[in-house]
Amino acid sequence: MYRERDADSFNRDEWQWVGSGSMDAKLKHNLAIDVYSGADGSARPSVHPPVCPTHSEGSRLAGRRMSASSSMSEQNAMIECMRVNDAGARSVDEIADIFHTDVNVGLSTVEANRRRQFNGYNEFDVESHDPLWRKYLDQFKNPLILLLLASAAVSVLMRQVDDAISIAVAVVIVVTVGFVQEYRSEKTLEKLKKLVPPAARCIRDGQDVQFLARELVPGDIVVVNMGDRVPADLRLIEAIDIQIDESSFTGETEPKHKTTPALKRTISNSHIEELTNVAFMGTLVRCGRAKGIVIGTGIHSQFGEVFGMMQAEEAPKTPLQQSMDHLGTQLSFYSFGIIGLIFVIGLIQGRNVLDMFTIGVSLAVAAIPEGLPIVVAVTLAIGVMRMASRHAVVKKLPAVETLGCVTVICSDKTGTLTKNEMTACVVVASDGTRGEVSGVGYNPLGGLCTVDHEAVMGYSHLSISRVIEIGCVCNNSSISENGTLLGQPTEGALIVLGMKTQLDSCRGHYRRLKEMPFNSDTKYMALQCEPLRPSATESTGDFSEYFVKGAVDRVLDMCTGYLENGRAVRQLGSNEKDAFLREAQRLGSSGLRVLALASGRTLQNLNYAGMVGIMDPPRPGARESIQTVQLAGVQVKMITGDAMETACSIGSRLQLYAPGDSVLSGQQVDDMSVHELEHIIRDVSVFYRAAPKHKLKIVKALQNIGEVVAMTGDGVNDAVALKKADIGIAMGTTGTDVCKEAADMILLDDDFYTIRAAMEEGKGIFHNIRNFVRFQLSTSVAALSLIALATFFHFENPLNAMQILWINIIMDGPPAQSLGVEPVDKDIIKLPPRNVKEPMITRALITNILLSASIIITGTLWVFYMEMADDNKVTPRDTTMTFTCFVFFDMWNALSCRSTRKSVFELGLF
Repeated sequence: MYRERDADSFNRDEWQWVGSGSMDAKLKHNLAIDVYSGADGSARPSVHPPVCPTHSEGSRLAGRRMSASSSMSEQNAMIECMRVNDAGARSVDEIADIFHTDVNVGLSTVEANRRRQFNGYNEFDVESHDPLWRKYLDQFKNPLILLLLASAAVSVLMRQVDDAISIAVAVVIVVTVGFVQEYRSEKTLEKLKKLVPPAARCIRDGQDVQFLARELVPGDIVVVNMGDRVPADLRLIEAIDIQIDESSFTGETEPKHKTTPALKRTISNSHIEELTNVAFMGTLVRCGRAKGIVIGTGIHSQFGEVFGMMQAEEAPKTPLQQSMDHLGTQLSFYSFGIIGLIFVIGLIQGRNVLDMFTIGVSLAVAAIPEGLPIVVAVTLAIGVMRMASRHAVVKKLPAVETLGCVTVICSDKTGTLTKNEMTACVVVASDGTRGEVSGVGYNPLGGLCTVDHEAVMGYSHLSISRVIEIGCVCNNSSISENGTLLGQPTEGALIVLGMKTQLDSCRGHYRRLKEMPFNSDTKYMALQCEPLRPSATESTGDFSEYFVKGAVDRVLDMCTGYLENGRAVRQLGSNEKDAFLREAQRLGSSGLRVLALASGRTLQNLNYAGMVGIMDPPRPGARESIQTVQLAGVQVKMITGDAMETACSIGSRLQLYAPGDSVLSGQQVDDMSVHELEHIIRDVSVFYRAAPKHKLKIVKALQNIGEVVAMTGDGVNDAVALKKADIGIAMGTTGTDVCKEAADMILLDDDFYTIRAAMEEGKGIFHNIRNFVRFQLSTSVAALSLIALATFFHFENPLNAMQILWINIIMDGPPAQSLGVEPVDKDIIKLPPRNVKEPMITRALITNILLSASIIITGTLWVFYMEMADDNKVTPRDTTMTFTCFVFFDMWNALSCRSTRKSVFELGLF
């Protein structure tokens, strides 16, 4: 069976060519064919690439060798990538034949280059960035900017050059601020240039070589060792004690043990975590080593499939962008309304039609708050800078405000709510002594193991210390000076536990003699050691000892006794064994992974020492941050690829889940229609065994029922949902590059608390923008009404052109900017999310605008009338007094616009 284009198939079961025509016509690929005798004496062809030697000599070379090649057919026949679930169901020999490769020699350089021409490089085609000039012009697509440009054009036609210049300057400032900020954010995030590991170890031309991972092609033979990132999708052909961390891909914390045999059934796309013989691109080898055939590269890998889904999703407009679009429409409507009203009044009074049209257009242009885009841009830019100081990078300006109206946060568990660092939480010795362990992750600082509030240090508590000692000795992992784990997460948790109790150095007291690594069949790891300095009580003969850790039931089956007080051995009876199993079940039901530890002279005569409960615990402060946002009316939902028990345990610790609450699996989400999911999704806070497509379906269902969704995540499996959400939030430290590319905001400290700070910032930004709109519109309405009333009552204009321009630019400038950067009210986080369907200009805001404008108009007209009453003429002194009064009232208006919840007297003047 060949995955070739335009090639006739070869039936391996029938051992005959399928199709018509001569054999030369069948040779669509440059193949060498060995004809050898089968059991029945018939000639049977064996097909393999000419660049590789035959798999075996002897009988396979008994017949004559025929070779045929054609340059045209060689160009047409190409090896394609294979789906991971198809590869998992096939044997190693089948995969090698399908990809025309030799597992010992690999491909030739010539053949690899030929395949690369067809399959492309092992990388992702990131959409090319627009040139800078196009990005700058894109800033003009804002409806409010277009309205201002139209106003400037009208001003030029009306020969009001001063107004046109002021509007043009405002437009240039706002688009430049937006362009510069987004450009800086893109530069910060240009880590996406290479989404695959930079180097790969490969067998080419029979040589073990290392080169850029982008050069890999389907059929290459790749070797991976502990600490390597898998450079492409691999069908494993050799696996030696290998465990791969797939948490960034599937969301499961525990590394997967990998094997090579073909699976007995084909795994569906929604259960790829069950593919035990496939290594996925981008995953991390925690221990062991392996060799595999490349079955998927670039966009044709499982990683690439997620990347393609992400690119297919359109990022929605932010609520602020929608509000600004609506505000632009409203202002356009009001502007045309003013033109019509003034024009009609003039016609009724019998004035010149052209003069009235000129006045109407001038007033309409003056009514447009040209400072609004500047204030919005500057306010958002300052918000971005404030967020940066709080360890968050915002990629686009409007995204800052979006968090202020989020109603649901969908959070990934692994690496977001937790640190993705396995941690020992409890130690239970065989004599019943219980040690509680504090601290999170691979940093031992601040962590302790305590028994009845007394710290365990060294061998201060023999029964607990013996359990920890066995865990440190029977261990192949280590923690670097910077806190990086080298090895398996579970073993890392045991090492850190030893560091917290000053017992990690005990592994240096023994000489290793023999190791039996953990595997899925035995379910334990055993290490035979002898002390470097035997004690005086040791016999002069063999004083070696086995240290064992593994599944509780399996280890107990190997034990004949148990330790009391860490030393004395007691007979292990069925009652004691059942009690230990019940304790392990109790710990397991709380979401802990339970390891049993034992030691003894032989593997058939071990002494049970105790058990350790390990989990990936919540981040410090995560629960408090969740409670704060929940009090503000925001729902928090946890979505994970872990099992239900683990998900519910973490959910319970974070107070997202209580016994009896509804939970949904990825399979259940799959089985539901969109309507059914929308009906129940508000009542579900925990989703488990969720794949990328499930996360996307959950986000879409929430958006369909009107929720504003924030999605947080760090893995490849989160990228699609991050892009679809109203705001995607990626983890900066543990997050994958594709995840950061999909997100709108990146948390540099990976702390959920930063989301709470961002929500506070977002709410404050919108309130500041609305306060500015209130101030500027009340100023514009007051100025327009003043001139309109003077026109209606046949008064001379109370303000001259220069004074109107001064009000329009100077008075609308600095005070408005100060409102935009007003410090965020600390109580604002307690306010519920704003309704995104609510327009920027609400009825309450219109009432406040009219009230403020009425006070300004009344006071200014009264001064104007009193000054004009003496001689019934308008003098420069009269207009100056009127202007001064207008400015005084407007400054007081600016002070009152600082808050909609507190008066000037509560806020103070400074």
